[in-house]
Amino acid sequence: MSDWKPALDAIVGSRHGGKTDHVLAALRELDARHPNVPEIAAEQAFTFSSQGAHTEALSAYERALALGIASPAEQANTLAGRAVCLLRLDRDAEAVSALEYARVQFPDHAEFAALLAIARLRAGLKDEAFALLLDTLLETSGDIGLAAHQRTLRALVRR
Repeated sequence: MSDWKPALDAIVGSRHGGKTDHVLAALRELDARHPNVPEIAAEQAFTFSSQGAHTEALSAYERALALGIASPAEQANTLAGRAVCLLRLDRDAEAVSALEYARVQFPDHAEFAALLAIARLRAGLKDEAFALLLDTLLETSGDIGLAAHQRTLRALVRR
């Protein structure tokens, strides 16, 4: 195990009920000792975001991605966090591009489709947003009625 990992786990484990002020200082100190660890940068990004510091969070998410996150699950979470920051900063067109990329990388992650629908809506692409949201609903729902009528629903939204 990497020497930074137990320290990171302890810091992340110290989050309680959304209280993250002490976490950011500890993450900064750990990052200073281990400056090229994408997991530390990703946790800093999450912490910034949870505090509403979306510009700083975006920078940290981008740094984490540039450093190369090994775990596919963590990479997906980091891509989602970055996209949410773009949306919160009203950078909707960039969010659309980022989420289209994320969907290619992680086609089985429905969160990217849902976020992309929001980004498209905010970017003024209402028809595309609605179609994607309906597709996502039909693909992820176990509802028998939706399944029985999915072909018709898809045809109607695309006519």
